[in-house]
Formats: sequence, structure tokens, C-alpha cells
Amino acid sequence: MSTTLTPYLSFDGTTREAFAFYEQALGGRIDAMMRYADMPAPAAPAEGCGPSAEGMGEAIMHACLTLPGGAMLFAGDAPPGRQHQGIQGVMLTLQYDTVAEAQAAFAALSQGGQVTMPLAPSFWAKTFGMLTDRFGLNWAINGESIPRDRTPAPESAR
Repeated sequence: MSTTLTPYLSFDGTTREAFAFYEQALGGRIDAMMRYADMPAPAAPAEGCGPSAEGMGEAIMHACLTLPGGAMLFAGDAPPGRQHQGIQGVMLTLQYDTVAEAQAAFAALSQGGQVTMPLAPSFWAKTFGMLTDRFGLNWAINGESIPRDRTPAPESAR
């Protein structure tokens, strides 16, 4: 069985701007950018789905960004009738094969944001740092993993 985990972010009307930024900063490709205004009218309202998308105009219902290597990131503007609470309790982590790739992504994502831990060597990667980008999304960036012993802990330590 294969499992793919794809984060789905919610923005307060800035999905289009955020994804244009991420596309540039991460060298990705926007594969979908669907507006609420493009949704077909439902034949009957679905129970529990809240109010219609009427009046959402250019707001983005669904966006898909594909990163180099195939990882994807999904997002949309907060749906009608739901208040945006910000992006809380999550950090996205990027792993790069080289320090240079990690440095480039870190520099790009930190523009207009806040560095919370500058890039520096760690015991698991030749470089590691954290930041919050200008859209409020937390990122951890790793560059060039350091091989480590994968021997399981002794039974008495578990």
C-alpha cells in the first residue's frame, strides 16, 4: 500500500498571491487555480456544506502546487460562512539534497517573513533553519542530511 500526504492550507483571500510566491520561491508549478465563481451551481444545497459560494468572486476554492520531485501542496481561501483562523499548529518541512538548495529556498521563503532560527549546522543535517513566511506559514528547511545510526533503542529504553 502506498500513502501520500498532501497538506491543504487555508488562506484569508490570499491563496492566489501565496501560491504565486511559493511557485517562484520553491521552483514549483501551479497545476490548478479554481475560483469559487467557476463552480457550477448545485442542483440542491448539500446538507452541512454551509452557504453557497455566491459572492466569492475571484476567491480561490482550490489550488494545487507541484514541487520538484512530485510533492504537492493544496490550498484554498476560507470557504463561505467559515471564518479564517490563520494557519496554526503546523510547520511544513522541506528536505534538500544540498546545502545550497536549502539556502536558496530559505532565502526566498524568508522574504517579507520572519526568521525564527537562522540556518546552521545540526546533528541531522549540514544545515537547518526555521522561518515564518509573509503569509503566516511556518517552515523548517533541511539541507544535506547527515547519515545517522538507525539501530532501534534497546527494549529497556522504550
